[in-house]
Amino acid sequence: MTDLVVKERPKKVMPISPGRPKGIPNKTTALLKDAILKAAAEAGGGDMATYLAQQAIDNPGPFMALLGKVLPMQVTGLDDGPIQITRIELTTPFVP
Repeated sequence: MTDLVVKERPKKVMPISPGRPKGIPNKTTALLKDAILKAAAEAGGGDMATYLAQQAIDNPGPFMALLGKVLPMQVTGLDDGPIQITRIELTTPFVP
């Protein structure tokens, strides 16, 4: 019987590069976020809170989705107990 000799090829080694450090956002993402914040502030006459308050009334679905992204993931009540909500009521409509 003949024995086959298998020659191993050297593995290609990727050059080590530091890349983007952990926690540093992509430049494009940061620029887009800044542009969105600037547009929201300008739409509210320089006050982003005014614009967002109006959007909460005009477009509650998308506003609540946005709110869900910025709220903390875990919320606890007093002394790490459960949150107690008794009633949420809109008493007057928003008038700019």
